[in-house]
Amino acid sequence: MPTERIDMIRVREILRQKMVDERANRPIAAALSISAGKVGETCSRAKKLGLTWTDVDAMTDEELDRKLFGGPGGRACSRPEPDWSSVHVELKRKGVTLTLLHLEYLEGCADGFRYSAFCDRYAAWCAKQKPTMRQTHVAGDKIFVDYAGQRVRIVDRETGEIRGAELFVAVLGASNLTFAEATESQTVPDFVGSCGRAFEFFGGATSAIVPDQLKSAVVKSDRYEPEIQRTFHEFAEHYGAVVIPARPRSPRDKAKVEVAVQIAERWILARMRKETFYSVAEANVRIAELLREINERHVMRTYKATRRELFERVERDALRPLPADRFEVAAWKRVRVHFDYHVDVGRHFYSVPHTLVGEALWARSTASTVEIFWRDDVRRLAPGARDSEVASSADDGARERRSHRDRERVASHVRSHVVGGHTTRDEHMPEAHRRHGAWTPARIISWAETNVGPVAAKLCMSILEHRRHPQQGYRACLGIIRLARRHDRARVEDACAKALAMKVYSSRFVDNVLRHGLDRVKEQGASEAPAPVLHDNVRGASYYH
Repeated sequence: MPTERIDMIRVREILRQKMVDERANRPIAAALSISAGKVGETCSRAKKLGLTWTDVDAMTDEELDRKLFGGPGGRACSRPEPDWSSVHVELKRKGVTLTLLHLEYLEGCADGFRYSAFCDRYAAWCAKQKPTMRQTHVAGDKIFVDYAGQRVRIVDRETGEIRGAELFVAVLGASNLTFAEATESQTVPDFVGSCGRAFEFFGGATSAIVPDQLKSAVVKSDRYEPEIQRTFHEFAEHYGAVVIPARPRSPRDKAKVEVAVQIAERWILARMRKETFYSVAEANVRIAELLREINERHVMRTYKATRRELFERVERDALRPLPADRFEVAAWKRVRVHFDYHVDVGRHFYSVPHTLVGEALWARSTASTVEIFWRDDVRRLAPGARDSEVASSADDGARERRSHRDRERVASHVRSHVVGGHTTRDEHMPEAHRRHGAWTPARIISWAETNVGPVAAKLCMSILEHRRHPQQGYRACLGIIRLARRHDRARVEDACAKALAMKVYSSRFVDNVLRHGLDRVKEQGASEAPAPVLHDNVRGASYYH
């Protein structure tokens, strides 16, 4: 490191005591608490330049510094000054250091500044820039996201009602390339969807996402260990990124997006204030036009380039390639397995393995699918116990064995929006329920025709039709089919025909007919109809006409 520079107050005092009081170097050094070498060097510089006390007294501190030492942090010499804005941009590339840039600088200027002077001058240049510029962002490392405080004005075309839409802003750390769009809200689907469209706009993904601690990104705000919202965490994993939330009440952690939001409010929202939009889609068309101007026409003074130019030069190749498939936004919900081994997701019931009755699980639902996973804190509740009450288990070892299945998917279903409906898979049922679940009206009728005959099949069809729910007639039909095991099929067919003729749709009636032999009455009886009964008390049919 170079020797420490003395301040201009002591430089003037050295020259005054030397030129006016004509004191020796050592007494001057003792009086000012500096080395005699510093005194000698300062006086030697002034002597070589032919300066007198009158000249020194007439100069400002800045002029004297420039005359003696070549300005702050340097020496009076003709060495070329590096382009510090280019140095600052190059440091954003992965693996680029000041040591490497200094070597490249010396290749073009062999008698240039040594490394320590090079670093000091770069630090002095950084000190003159904005405080946020002191952060060095590596290309492809971070994307900063946030919402603007102002909202986009949307007018209802029919009612004229005015509502506000949110303005989402994302900016890349190294190039400052900015993305903005209007959304209906700051909810998880809108927030995650905006982040995905930002990656598509940039043409790649970064290694990290830096959001504010809004609820759509952080479930539990904490300065040291914030709890990331599950869908947002899943989104980041899909793109191979990590989530690093800014600390609460620490805007400098996300200074990039704070500035980007300010620019968006000034150059997008302010220019749209007199325009009328009837939908978010219309507003986004206009936002895209204004955003193109910000990225491609506004030259950044620090970098002497537009955001798009800096992005193409520094950051495009550093971004991760996007996955083949878009991220599908999913909603996560804690669910409890009911005693009928179903869980409630969106007021529709989906089955899980019957052995999980009482378990606390996670349900992940998208527009097309519903998946059920084990919770991170799997618990089994006793019948009637509340969610916070944990039942004691006789088999603690079994519970420990279940813990490794925290992230196992136990069921998957096609999404249904039928309120109150049930979606059940056969493999989730107990064996007894599965056998019952295999019964269908068509299968029952076909079974009756195969094992008994067409008349029995017709009676079974009538039984099912005359029940409020077909399942209520399953056992009656099975009872008729089983009668063929104890009686001849022809007899069962005749008994079923008698039941149909009398419109008695019951397996018990068929059984009684067979047990009492009433199915044979037709064969043993006379072929002619019985003679009418003649009696004074019998009025006859004519009486009723």
